[in-house]
Amino acid sequence: MQKENAGDAPSAPTTRVRHRKRNSDVGSGAGKANGSHLLVNDSKKYKSFLVRAYSTFWMIGGFALIVYLGHLYITAMVVVIQIFMARELFNLLRKTHEDKQLPGFRLLNWHFFFTAMLFVYGRILSQRLANTVTPDKVLYRLVTSLIKYHMAICYSLYISGFVWFILTLKKKMYKYQFGQYAWTHMILIVVFTQSSFTVANIFEGIFWFLLPASLIVINDIFAYICGFFFGRTPLIKLSPKKTWEGFIGASITTMISAFLLANLMGRFLWLTCPREDLSTGWLHCDPGPLFKQETHALPGWISDRFPWKEISILLVQWHALCLGLFASIIAPFGGFFASGFKRAFKVKDFGDSIPGHGGITDRMDCQMVMAVFAYIYHQSFVVPDILSADKLLDQIITSLTLEEQQALFVKLGQMLQEKFVGS
Repeated sequence: MQKENAGDAPSAPTTRVRHRKRNSDVGSGAGKANGSHLLVNDSKKYKSFLVRAYSTFWMIGGFALIVYLGHLYITAMVVVIQIFMARELFNLLRKTHEDKQLPGFRLLNWHFFFTAMLFVYGRILSQRLANTVTPDKVLYRLVTSLIKYHMAICYSLYISGFVWFILTLKKKMYKYQFGQYAWTHMILIVVFTQSSFTVANIFEGIFWFLLPASLIVINDIFAYICGFFFGRTPLIKLSPKKTWEGFIGASITTMISAFLLANLMGRFLWLTCPREDLSTGWLHCDPGPLFKQETHALPGWISDRFPWKEISILLVQWHALCLGLFASIIAPFGGFFASGFKRAFKVKDFGDSIPGHGGITDRMDCQMVMAVFAYIYHQSFVVPDILSADKLLDQIITSLTLEEQQALFVKLGQMLQEKFVGS
């Protein structure tokens, strides 16, 4: 009996230690409730501020260089970001013990990923690829054949992955494997939904990609700065360091920046012209009424006190205010969603690839929401609801073979001849 009691004795202190740990966790949560988690109360805030600022400087510099290089390089950047995001999200539910028992199972995740990439980018870029290779008849026929059977190719790849998954099912691992299968498909939906809209925005004109992305960056920076210096009132429990002061300050700054940046970016043709092929040359086009300056006289009480009598405004600046409003009010909820998601999985960040910021996914949470809105807004309220001759010709080139195009040309010529003869 004494030996049994002696053997049980160490268990009591262990229990007490664990109990004290839980108490300390609760105490820490209470401290957070009192506001000790805010940046203004963080003793290491200046060190973290410098690390974050250093990373931000290099990210903005690299981003500006890629934007300067043009559409293809921006698209390549989006692809790289997608791969990093997918890797971070795949790793979120990875279990080493289970993976060791399923050799090659991780390769299946990437099979589905690149199949989805081929499907999404094939649909977005097929028409522009055909426009690029039109002068070369052999290459053009090859590309048009691939475009015609693009969906069949992607479906075959997906079905092969599906069969691969079924054949790898292992007893006592079913729950983990089906969980990974569902998780992989959710990642594909999250990553490729936003990326497809992002790439579509790029080829509609870099302006429609750069302005929304810049507004998210500005909102994020000034939310951090305003919260850093003035934050006192917690905004939402999901993200304890966010404050009302940071949210309001960032909203005001983002709206002002949207109006001014639209005027600045709208003056450059290489930002406003859409790209109809996959070449890298400089663009020249008619920017349209959205990017033409309109001069407005300033009210007398302004012109009497300041030297300015009139102001030049682009029509697109009013659209930019709508983008700025969304970036200020709604897009941050993408960050709140990501915060709740990380709390559900008990991780601080999705990764550690960017010092002071976390992973790539941590930087893309709001961008994903913004990219979808920017595309829908552009297609709904900016693009005129007419079928232009250029778009019709693009559809003919990508959808019909050379023989069918020749037959269409002959038939159209006959119809026009009969019309003119009849008139």
